[in-house]
Amino acid sequence: MQKFFDDMLHKNVECYVDDLVVKSKKRENHFHDLRKVFERLRRYQLKMNPSKCAFGVTSEKFLGFIVRQRGIEIEQAKIDAMLRMPEPRNIHELKSLQGKLAYLRRFISNLAGRRPLILYVAAQERSVGILLAQKNDEGKENALYYLSRNMTPNKLKYSPIEKLCLALIFSI
Repeated sequence: MQKFFDDMLHKNVECYVDDLVVKSKKRENHFHDLRKVFERLRRYQLKMNPSKCAFGVTSEKFLGFIVRQRGIEIEQAKIDAMLRMPEPRNIHELKSLQGKLAYLRRFISNLAGRRPLILYVAAQERSVGILLAQKNDEGKENALYYLSRNMTPNKLKYSPIEKLCLALIFSI
């Protein structure tokens, strides 16, 4: 598909494998852009499934994302699934979580910007807490996010280093 629409890609056409989106900067140009795409489809004898087509929409689900005039958003179902995920219990689950978070990174505006994030973890006798911070232009740290949690009875028996590790896992 990409070679058939090479000159249109990222201008008024986006494609992934056999999925295609025709986009227009102005509503009045959309009919013209569609006509060019249809001509190209005919030239290469490509067919579309009418039941999978949507025309003239201002937002549509595409490849698991919601494509709108103002940009691309992640589906609420994917956000809900991430929020329901259990805490990682081993290195494999932690790497899996990191991959999922990397997937979401582009949807978090100005994530860390150009400055590094600073993560503070604390473990008390009965609770753990984290603080995510970032230095501003003057070099002063600004708190971005706070989180704390009381430990369950079985976790109260953890050693101090295990409690710090628990706080670190809790932070992600």
